[in-house]
Amino acid sequence: MFRYLTKKQWILILLALLFIVACYFILPVSIPLIFAFVTALFLNPSVRWLQFRFRINRKMAVTVVFLLFVIFLGLLGTYAITRAVAQIIELADNAPEYINQINNVLLNWQNNMHSFTQSMPKEFVDKVTSELMNSLDRTTAAISEKLQLANIAAAAAKIPEYLVSLLVYLIALFLFMLELPRLRDKMHDQFTEATSEKVKFMNARLSYVVFGFLKAQFLVSIIIFIVSLAGLLWITPEVAIIMSIIIWIIDFIPIIGSIVILGPWSIYMLIIGELEMGTKLALLAIILLAIRRTVEPKVMGRHIGLSPLATLIAMYLGLQLIGLTGFILGPLVVIAFNSAKEAGIIKWNLKI
Repeated sequence: MFRYLTKKQWILILLALLFIVACYFILPVSIPLIFAFVTALFLNPSVRWLQFRFRINRKMAVTVVFLLFVIFLGLLGTYAITRAVAQIIELADNAPEYINQINNVLLNWQNNMHSFTQSMPKEFVDKVTSELMNSLDRTTAAISEKLQLANIAAAAAKIPEYLVSLLVYLIALFLFMLELPRLRDKMHDQFTEATSEKVKFMNARLSYVVFGFLKAQFLVSIIIFIVSLAGLLWITPEVAIIMSIIIWIIDFIPIIGSIVILGPWSIYMLIIGELEMGTKLALLAIILLAIRRTVEPKVMGRHIGLSPLATLIAMYLGLQLIGLTGFILGPLVVIAFNSAKEAGIIKWNLKI
């Protein structure tokens, strides 16, 4: 098969391999720039609408859209960070009380175990009890260490690094929004007219995919938010709204999702003896997990043009190869390949 490849095809294959290797090493440190470019693509229709509607130049339209986006991001971020910091401080302050509650429950369990283990060999009971208590002591010590204010302060020390990334993201976003037309023209100047038409088709397809992916992710998160709000209003109405918002935000993170919030919450309630509430939270976590694993591939496939099976395979392989970034890039790579085939850039008619 390889001897029938032309020189041009070999060059394209080598360039593709170099691109994949470069992405593997560069992508992890280029996340702010990648997000800035994707956000610029997402906001570009608004910029063009302002230009057409109010007859203003692109720089003015970009400035207006950028300022509105920064204001929205600032308001949302301020609210989220304020609530998160307040909850973390409260958790750290109440950590000794939570640990005492857990210890009291464990002591009750230990006292109750004596009545059930009287007929068992003493050596066996002592060994099991010793191992269990050692494990619980290590877990309690680890939780206490993690919840100390010193460790929280160490985590807060990384805030300047996050602020630098945010600043780079915002500057890159503004520049990308300004330069998108020129970048597109420069790219097409490197191609022949026929190739340029193929690339335009591929770009249009990828733009549709990116917007489809964001739309699909948003739709899935809305479903998760509605179900979690309804469930928490039934389980614990006093914190239903704020916890549903937190779950909704966390659920945007691929793979992790709502189980990170509901799982530990359910386990804690079960440990302190709130069996009914803990069971309800566990059921809600299972329902949300099932919804995401069932609905996500179907919604993704419908909006990005892949079958649910192909979407699931691409997500899984991307996750295993390069982590969370690969979870997002996996379906996009498959779409890029299919788009290149449809545009005639890649001609692969392999038959056995």
